[in-house]
Amino acid sequence: MKKVILTMAIAVMGLTAAFAQDTTKRERRAMPKLTAEQRAEKVTARLDKQLSLTADQKTKIYAIELENAKKMDAWRTADKSDIKGKMKERKAAMEEQKAKIDAVLTADQKTKMDAFRAEAREKGEKMRREFGGRGKKDKAPVVSNPPSQG
Repeated sequence: MKKVILTMAIAVMGLTAAFAQDTTKRERRAMPKLTAEQRAEKVTARLDKQLSLTADQKTKIYAIELENAKKMDAWRTADKSDIKGKMKERKAAMEEQKAKIDAVLTADQKTKMDAFRAEAREKGEKMRREFGGRGKKDKAPVVSNPPSQG
């Protein structure tokens, strides 16, 4: 009887240790490399689905998004120096794009768009809270048993 219990205890400990050391990582799904035109078309289609755009609005928003996608491509291929200045420039361009899109939309569509933007902002903040502290060393290391001196 003791041998059976001992054998089962060893088996349980061995299985627990084997499952506890799962080192497989989830691989990220590779994002397809889309052209500026494809990205603009994708954003326009998403906005059309969310806001029920008219044909005229679709063409105007496509032109705005295409211009933005081309700017983004240029920024990605440009020199990486002076990142702070470029971030200000990008933020200004995003505000300009937002204003252009809002000018095309009706009042009802603007309210829907503001709701989508607020939701996206909340998701971004949530992700930053969850994953933002990964590489930061904010806290001092915890020393559980410091050596006593003299």
